[in-house]
Amino acid sequence: MPDQPVPVPVDRLAFEMPPVHEDPARERAHRKERLAGALRLLGRLGYEDGVSGHVTVRDPEFEDCYWVNPFGRAFAGLRPRDLLLADGDGRVLEGGRRLNELAFAVHAAVHRARPDAVAVVRAQGPYGRALACLGELLAPVTQEACAFYEDHALMDEYPGGGVADPSRVARALGPYKALILRNQGLLTVGGSVDAAVWWFIAAERAAQVQLIARAAGKPVSVDHRAAVATRERFGGDLAAWVSYQPLWQTVEDVASTS
Repeated sequence: MPDQPVPVPVDRLAFEMPPVHEDPARERAHRKERLAGALRLLGRLGYEDGVSGHVTVRDPEFEDCYWVNPFGRAFAGLRPRDLLLADGDGRVLEGGRRLNELAFAVHAAVHRARPDAVAVVRAQGPYGRALACLGELLAPVTQEACAFYEDHALMDEYPGGGVADPSRVARALGPYKALILRNQGLLTVGGSVDAAVWWFIAAERAAQVQLIARAAGKPVSVDHRAAVATRERFGGDLAAWVSYQPLWQTVEDVASTS
C-alpha cells in the first residue's frame, strides 16, 4: 500500500502579499507596471469602448499627480512607457500624448476626495451599464455581490450633455468602493491598482448575475446579517488584491516591457 501523503506545513505554503516599497521611484515603477497591465486586461475582457475608459493611479511622491492611459490609445498595447502623468488640473507633466481632460477631471476629483484611493477605474462593461440603466444598486443575491453590500452607491442622475460634474461624482461615491452612475456604468476605487480593478470586474460580474437571475425569476437575497458578515470577510482591499492575482498572471509576462 502506498504511503499516505504528508500534509505540507502552513509556513511552506508561502503566499505573496502586496509589496511595500520604501523608495518612491520603485513604488512608482510598480504602480505604472500594474496600471499598464490592468489596462491590457480590461481591454481583453471587453471593458473598452472607443475612447471611453480610464484607470488612474496616484503618484507615490508628487502630490495631486496621477498616472493615466493616454486618450485614443487602445488598451491592448499599452506599456508603462505609454502612460501620462498629469496634475489634478489636467496638465500633462510627463508623456507625449493627449489627455482626456473631461474624464480625467472626474478621476482627479475622486482622488482628492479620497486620499485612501490609490487607483480609480472607470471602464465600460455591458452589464454594469445595463444595471445603471435601471438605476439600481447591486443586490446581495450571491456571495460575490455581498462584497458590495452597503459599500457602494448610486448616482441617480444623468448629467446634461453626458459630462458629469466631477465634484458631484466624488460626493456620490462618498466612503464607498464602488459607484453606479445612472445611465452610464460603474466606477470603482481601491488602495492599489489590483484592488480597484478587481472591484470593477467583480461588480460587472455581479451585475451580470443579477440581471440573469431577474430574467429567470425572482432572486432570493441574502439576509442583512449574513450579507454584512460576508462583506467583512470578502469585501476588503486585501481580499480584492488576492482575488486579482490569477488575472494578473495572465498579463504579467509582458507587464515589465517598458
